[in-house]
Amino acid sequence: MTSSSLTAPVVALDPLFDEAGAAAVLDLCTRHGSYRTYAAREHIDTELGRGLAQRHDSMRNFLRLADERDRGESTRVLTARTSYFREEYAYDGTPLVPGIEPFLGHAGLADAARAVHGRPIVAPSIAYANLLVPGQELAVHTDVPEFRGANRKSVPQWLLVVMHHSGLFDEWRLPIATGIAWFQRSEGGALLYWPDGPIAPGRTHPIRPNTALVLDTDSVFHGVASVGSVATEDLPPIATGVTLTAAGADTWSLRDATGAELATYAWDELRFSVSWKAYCLRDEAERHAWQHHTDDLDYDTIVGRLLEDLRARGRVSGEVDQDRTLGLRLIDEYIRFPRD
Repeated sequence: MTSSSLTAPVVALDPLFDEAGAAAVLDLCTRHGSYRTYAAREHIDTELGRGLAQRHDSMRNFLRLADERDRGESTRVLTARTSYFREEYAYDGTPLVPGIEPFLGHAGLADAARAVHGRPIVAPSIAYANLLVPGQELAVHTDVPEFRGANRKSVPQWLLVVMHHSGLFDEWRLPIATGIAWFQRSEGGALLYWPDGPIAPGRTHPIRPNTALVLDTDSVFHGVASVGSVATEDLPPIATGVTLTAAGADTWSLRDATGAELATYAWDELRFSVSWKAYCLRDEAERHAWQHHTDDLDYDTIVGRLLEDLRARGRVSGEVDQDRTLGLRLIDEYIRFPRD
């Protein structure tokens, strides 16, 4: 059902599948076998913000909160807490793993997407899994948006997030609805989200098997509460190169880049979710502009419009170096994280 009291519409699906359909998704996760950390995926760098992490915005906020809470955690622990595991099951509307088709083409998710964005054309594009081990969490963030001519394959992710939060590129934005689905119980790992905006109180959504929540995660800040009851200092050293691999009917193995085993987990210790993403379009003319690139942004236009707005706000003047410092200034100027 949709809650009309929310600033950003949120639609819950319960149940998502019948019992056999839900079990098939769990089986698919195991069949896929091995999962890399999110940080091991694509990396785009530009002169603007040279050297910034792909999600420097959320990482910076996470480290700020960690410092404010003064828990004395080392860089190793902070990295391990947020180095969760991800793999794609479908991309650009094409299944990559056999068996994902019923999820990618789920009619209920498509109807929910129409309710979220109020647009009749829904084009499912991506399905991916997130896996977190005990002690991990997902830092508060908004997802990486897309624009005609600008996506994560061509523009740094932090810059795409800045573009959306700035509101300067709405005419090129491709609204995306995200369905987050759960298929097992886990200790902790609730979804935290701010549908009324970052200055309003956040909400907590406990996860239940075979359910989903559909919302605009490009606009709604969200994160995942800590999984399990493991003390963070007891987390194995999880960083780029570490994989989480199915090692039997109910066992998962955490391995470093050499293949050495760091830890083992039972299925019910993990937090497993599958996310569904679909483009939501007004009409065929909008679809045509997107697919045929008749009204695309280019990099120079993006940077030029952002600099023009910074000058209008009195934040910069004269010639401005397009460097790391400017990247950090853009993040600080446009992205306002929740405080609670």
